[in-house]
Amino acid sequence: MPKVSVIMPVYNVASYLDAAFISLQQQTLTDYEVIVVNDGSTDNSQDIISRYAQSDTRIISFQQHNQGQSVARNLALEHATGDYIYFMDSDDVIAPETLQNCYDYAEKTQADFVFFDGEIFYEDGAQPLPWNYKRSYLCEEYKAYDGEGLLNRMLDEVKHSCVVWLLFIRKRYLDDINLSFYPGIIHEDELFTTLLTLQSRKIFCLKQALVNHRVRQTSTMGKRYSKRNINCYLTVFDQLFKFQNTPLIRKFARYTLGRVFYTGHIIPITEKPSVFWRALISGYLPFIGWKNVMVFWLKRNGA
Repeated sequence: MPKVSVIMPVYNVASYLDAAFISLQQQTLTDYEVIVVNDGSTDNSQDIISRYAQSDTRIISFQQHNQGQSVARNLALEHATGDYIYFMDSDDVIAPETLQNCYDYAEKTQADFVFFDGEIFYEDGAQPLPWNYKRSYLCEEYKAYDGEGLLNRMLDEVKHSCVVWLLFIRKRYLDDINLSFYPGIIHEDELFTTLLTLQSRKIFCLKQALVNHRVRQTSTMGKRYSKRNINCYLTVFDQLFKFQNTPLIRKFARYTLGRVFYTGHIIPITEKPSVFWRALISGYLPFIGWKNVMVFWLKRNGA
């Protein structure tokens, strides 16, 4: 059994795959496997994957028709044999010490999962993000945090980050809570990381920036905001409220849905009634807030 299973879904990222694979092959920890799932790429991503898999037996590849990141990651999880899981974005690069440092720290602390920081670099023309991936300064190393308390703190500090590529997760913990990715949506990390966090009493912080995260024009975060974004966020909260209806989940809903509908003012007016009606009948209006509702309906794009 390898110490770490790196899970990497791939979709039309041929321009970036060499950099991702090279950063993996430069790891100081060598006892790992990389499970790559080509999610129906139409470029030459598969050629690059095959080239690396043929030269490195630690790289295991699968192909599927395009079904999204959730299904690709779930397929990889079914085949993962490592003690720990790291979900890597296929256009990112990680520091050479990433897997070793995370593994050593998780073993010392017996963490359910470890979180750390990341750096951002932008492709030409990519829209700058209004946030960063630095939050370890809010925590102490070698101190166990429970999920409810940690999520509450991060919401108060407006530093909650849902991305899975800043987490190093014990496989046994994932198996114990029977957690996988919800299929067919974007923003799937929002649901996965929240459920991962809420069920843990042994979360540890590693005060290091170990990932260089690429923001592309064509990435999920770089695409134009649409009706689908809003619908997927609503699905996330449908599932979270099904899991538990607590003050913390309601606080998280206020933290998220107000921003979702404020940003939603830019979608075409013809798309607004259906998503607003869904939010209304689901009882989400108190979490969105009347100010954001007014912006959603009345603010002009670019105003």
